[in-house]
Amino acid sequence: MQRTDPGGLQLRSRGPGSCDRGTASGVQVKHSATVPQGRWSSAAAPPETARKPHPRPSDKLNPKTINPFGEQPRAPSAFAAIYSKGGIPCRLIHGSVKHRLQWECPPETLPFDPLLITLAEGLRETRHPYTFVSKEGFRELLLVKGAPEKAVPLLPRLVPVIKAALGHADDEVFERGLNALVQLSGVVGPALNAHLKLLLTSLSKRLMDKKFKEPITGALQKLEQHGGSGSLMIIKSKIPTYCSICC
Repeated sequence: MQRTDPGGLQLRSRGPGSCDRGTASGVQVKHSATVPQGRWSSAAAPPETARKPHPRPSDKLNPKTINPFGEQPRAPSAFAAIYSKGGIPCRLIHGSVKHRLQWECPPETLPFDPLLITLAEGLRETRHPYTFVSKEGFRELLLVKGAPEKAVPLLPRLVPVIKAALGHADDEVFERGLNALVQLSGVVGPALNAHLKLLLTSLSKRLMDKKFKEPITGALQKLEQHGGSGSLMIIKSKIPTYCSICC
């Protein structure tokens, strides 16, 4: 005999004293396991619809969230910061054939201290336009009238800066430093001899590289020419293989 309870479940009676082995009460209950379509529970939600957590400020300091091989933001150098604030009184002018500098006022009216030292520090830059501005600005400033009198007092502060460029790992930075050294020696002459040993240490190391042997030899000849007879002994003491231009 079958009857229906108020909840809509079918109950099967087996008579007095009878019961199903599968249930303690003798009642079989059938539940519907159908999940309504179009609705996802939180456990069964597909990956694409799961909400991504917002990044936390502490994630920036978490080593697991930092890619060591990715390009990291680089803080501006001292020269770049000074240039962006207008501390270098010249600007790069892009020409159809070559670039040039435009000075805000005649270079001969500008004080060498600290401008010449700042431009020398910019020789270590590796990004445009700082590379061109520092190289060309240093050269043009040494060409003004009265440059020797203005540059000689700055040699104790200027030479270590040029030495840093000569010791740089970047080949282009080294070449800019080498050219700047030759330009400076042409302006200050024998006054550079007192600082020559400090600079020759970097040159002797690079002289072992075949691609720099010729430009360094040419630079040494210029240093001897501008420094007079006193420079030869200093050069030979650091680079014994150097052959004098007087030979």
